[in-house]
Amino acid sequence: MLIEVKDPAERVERKMEVFRELKEKGEYDFIDEHPRESVEAFIEGIILNEFIPTIPTPKQALFLLSDEPEVLYGGAAGGGKSEGLLMAALQYVHVEDYRALLLRRNYPELTLPGGLIDRAHQWLHSTDAEWAGEKKTWRFPSGATLTFGHIDVDRDKYRYQSTEFQFIGFDELTEFTEHQYLFLFSRLRKTSDNPVPLRMRAATNPTGSGLRWVRKRFILDEEAHFIPATFRDNPFLDSSYLDSLKKLDPITRRQLKDGDWMAEEKGGLFDEKWFQRFALDPPNLLRRVRFWDIASTPPSAGKDPDWTVGTLMGVDANGYYYVLDVDRFQASARDVEERILWNAEKDGQDTIILIEQEPGASGKMVVDYFKRKLDGKIVYGVRPMKDKFQRARPLSSYAEAGRVFVRDAPWSDDFLYELSVFPRPGVHDDQVDSVCGAFNYLIQRGGSDLAVYGAVTRGKGRFGHEVT
Repeated sequence: MLIEVKDPAERVERKMEVFRELKEKGEYDFIDEHPRESVEAFIEGIILNEFIPTIPTPKQALFLLSDEPEVLYGGAAGGGKSEGLLMAALQYVHVEDYRALLLRRNYPELTLPGGLIDRAHQWLHSTDAEWAGEKKTWRFPSGATLTFGHIDVDRDKYRYQSTEFQFIGFDELTEFTEHQYLFLFSRLRKTSDNPVPLRMRAATNPTGSGLRWVRKRFILDEEAHFIPATFRDNPFLDSSYLDSLKKLDPITRRQLKDGDWMAEEKGGLFDEKWFQRFALDPPNLLRRVRFWDIASTPPSAGKDPDWTVGTLMGVDANGYYYVLDVDRFQASARDVEERILWNAEKDGQDTIILIEQEPGASGKMVVDYFKRKLDGKIVYGVRPMKDKFQRARPLSSYAEAGRVFVRDAPWSDDFLYELSVFPRPGVHDDQVDSVCGAFNYLIQRGGSDLAVYGAVTRGKGRFGHEVT
């Protein structure tokens, strides 16, 4: 509930009045079950905080009262996740050495209307807090700071390597990788005389490429605390929002309306159980290729741009295929080039480099450019000759027969999840394109069992790709 009173002292007084009224009605009975220190910190840091102009819902209050070091909030749309996360970040801004960080996966998501930066400006623009736009940081009279950041590509996490925070919040956690999330724990620290508790907080819906690791950590294994919330827990939400949720497809509706963590729609072409995992490099590979599917849109384009993916794959003398590495990232054209060159050096001289060639002269120019940059290495352009589904069928056939192995690595879960939901609309398929490109080249040029397993036969373009 937003308290629309401009004067800070009057607003705090009004917030306290509303809080008492709600408590008398029994809305906050659970507060008395918490330790006195937690309740005092909640009242002082949230209710009496002049920089927070809103009264938390009961579920948000439960989230803000938690003294667990690691908490996930939400699980469905409309539960007030972002607002709860912002309140949590502002809870200790009256303490001099307090430093808070709020993260989204990419910068455009931070600046969307109703997003974290927009909401913070609505709350703080008329207060004594000062905004430093170049640093994306609010500084408070106490000297405390609240910074907004993003991790577009994996190496962006290192921009926080020399900093320390007492609060780190992830908005839409399932858009991040587990490695990015765990790395930020190294930035969660304080001096011995700092009274502020260290808190890692997150909010999300049960969607996105990181759904599985988040579900495993917070829901299945219960390694960390989870506070579920849905639109039913937000009494201030307009009832028309429910009508909007009813128009979603059944799977998405279960995820966003009900917060169902187990709702997943399979694509039908791949089953994760078909892929055995391996740890050690397989010996005596006949051939290795790295297939690059380069994103045609930059990371700043739209809310959810495509990914650049490079899949390293090999085949042995027995006709078994191994997914050795998947490098998946969103980056500028210059960074993409650097990453391709770096992988080429790392993969070694005997690894063939394949680059998907887009239609038209521009696609050929990109391939020719990398042939010059990678002079001395074997580089081919590869033109798609069939639709995505047809190009994926040969890999599906071999995987079902138990002839495709995947390295057990941090990227494996996301990779197999994308395969399992392909070709579901609205879900990225860049990793599918890349691994199928690598596999189809190997089965045409490098396999020893090219006529085995059904409708797979040698021939130019027969597997959906043509090498140039």
